[in-house]
Amino acid sequence: MLFRLRAAGVEILLDARGSALPRILHWGADLGAVDDIEAVSDALVPAVPPSSIDIPFTPTLLPVRAEGWTGRPGIAGVGPDGAATPAFRDPLVEQHDDRLIVRASDLRTGLRLVIELRIHPGGLLEATTTIANEGTTDWEVAALAVSLPIPVRAAEVLDTGGRWAGERQPQRRIVDQGAWVRQSRHGRTGHDAPIVLAAGTPGFGFRQGEVWAVHLGFSGDADLSAEATATGHRMLRAAELLEPGEVRLIPGRSYTSPTVYAAYSDRGLDGISERFHAVARGFGQSDPVPVVVLNTWEAVYFDHDLPTLSRLAELAAEAGVERFVLDDGWMRGRTDDRRALGDWTVDPERWPDGLHPLVARVEALGMQFGLWIEPEMVSLDSDLARAHPDWLLTDPGGASPIPWRHQHVLDLSRPDAYWHVRDQLDALLHEYPIRFLKWDQNRDQLAGSAHRQVLASYRLMAELRAEHPEVVIESCSSGGGRVDFGVLRYAGRVWASDTNDPVDRQRIQRWTALLAPPELMGSHVGAPVAHITKRHTALESRLATASLASAGIEWDLTTATDEERATIARWIRWYKRTRGLIATGVTVRPDGAGDGVDTIGVVAPDRRRAVFQALCADTVRAALPAPFRMEGLDDEVIYRVEVLDFATTRRFVTDVPPPWLGGGAALPGSILARVGLPLPPMNVGDVVTVEVAAREHG
Repeated sequence: MLFRLRAAGVEILLDARGSALPRILHWGADLGAVDDIEAVSDALVPAVPPSSIDIPFTPTLLPVRAEGWTGRPGIAGVGPDGAATPAFRDPLVEQHDDRLIVRASDLRTGLRLVIELRIHPGGLLEATTTIANEGTTDWEVAALAVSLPIPVRAAEVLDTGGRWAGERQPQRRIVDQGAWVRQSRHGRTGHDAPIVLAAGTPGFGFRQGEVWAVHLGFSGDADLSAEATATGHRMLRAAELLEPGEVRLIPGRSYTSPTVYAAYSDRGLDGISERFHAVARGFGQSDPVPVVVLNTWEAVYFDHDLPTLSRLAELAAEAGVERFVLDDGWMRGRTDDRRALGDWTVDPERWPDGLHPLVARVEALGMQFGLWIEPEMVSLDSDLARAHPDWLLTDPGGASPIPWRHQHVLDLSRPDAYWHVRDQLDALLHEYPIRFLKWDQNRDQLAGSAHRQVLASYRLMAELRAEHPEVVIESCSSGGGRVDFGVLRYAGRVWASDTNDPVDRQRIQRWTALLAPPELMGSHVGAPVAHITKRHTALESRLATASLASAGIEWDLTTATDEERATIARWIRWYKRTRGLIATGVTVRPDGAGDGVDTIGVVAPDRRRAVFQALCADTVRAALPAPFRMEGLDDEVIYRVEVLDFATTRRFVTDVPPPWLGGGAALPGSILARVGLPLPPMNVGDVVTVEVAAREHG
């Protein structure tokens, strides 16, 4: 039989005829109404090339060498006699509306296979694979991947690399033959993670070209690849990267791969993002609309005292902040980053009455209270490590673990360690009216099983959320080291990067938005001189950078001028009026002219309203930047374009800016998209933000 999954202009055509596992004949644009789908399938049978297997070959859902596949395998393992690849035969396929379930067994190894494919209403494909050992001997899982065929024309590959405070740096290449493989061995997603691996027609951009993309919804070690074989087959593949012996199935045990999410778009990367965003918004872990926060880290660091923090809270409330988050430094003995991780009790010297006085002041000011934690980590200088040194994560029989940021990983796969941390955090959440947890993770895992540690972390998040459903979790991992759909099933916000420098952060956010919608991506207004880069930037630029995100402040407002605080208050009032658009809108990134100025916008689903920004991230070579184009609007509608000046002064290197910057403009969407509006000369860090509102012709 043949099966079709169809939604939002996307189709997966599955051929389940024969005794082998089913084959995907098509993943891409919807094929439309087809009277005889079997005739279509028969017409797609390929030729037999010279010097190859003697039958037509199309890869199955789990391609392996025994069927003629010479690329990276869909499944690999080790049995009692060495390497053992199961041969699954005579599959049963069931379709339940938007889902396909494939079941098959291998009598020789005793393994049972279940593959589930689901297409979401927005066109995103979701795939998982489960292997269960129903035999009599152990079987070790070496690899279990989701492998999806893509057409030959998808020859250019794009993914992201990066580093701490420099996440999501795009890189692209043509893959003629061979495999472009991206593996992560951080024990977490990683700052250099390819959060999306995309392949498309050469030259594809944000707004044009056909693109196919995969994302591994998992916060641990990963293995993603784009491959082109000598036979002309192309494949996108995604799997958890497993260490030898990490997943051993004794009889009766099973292993389910992390969920792989796959998107197709004929409208470039923005179409890919739109499909990912629709699913991320459905996880249901976030606030209904983004809440304006103040985080204390770059304001006070470890210097905690009630008078200072109370004054900071008062200024935050005056500005319109809704959530006050106390960052690192509140635990017993935590005066720097070399001690006290793992001791999740309030420091009695700095907080003799606990956090109650601060929490009471925050709530009296009309704000919610949030707290920083790092439950997966432990300091050697802590009561926990002194009492239980065996709880530190090490390899069996290995040397002492290597410190990273003066800390170590706590083995949460141990029940005793897990329950110790869970009980301490649960006690905090019962004692204080905490509505937000900034959940940090400031190092890689260099020993032990990343697989077991990640699952234990997910379990901890899930149990705390179940017991305290009012609490929203933010995933921070020394910045953007844990941004994925695995953690977003439990966390309602991700911290894109530790840098608050708006010049760097604009592009980090631009590429993080491949996966994460803007309202789930935290972005804070920092001090005039950035903590990490030491760059001085204008308040206008810092406010604009946080505007199309989950906005907040990370600045000692006691050092801000009265004018700066008044500007922040005006900006927060605007943000509260606009955040409904940010939480529901479509992210638009018009392809630029390569002149250093990037454009990004959020357009309402009905295209009646939008916010766009033109941001100068690099030195512009020409005297004037390319025009400011605003795509994604309705060609036939007249739009009023108004400039938003968050700050009271604007600096451009010209005495004669374009007239529309002062008086706005009224133009049809077709002109705004295809021609654009002229920009003034711009320096690095300059930004123009506009609101766009529709009015009918006439």
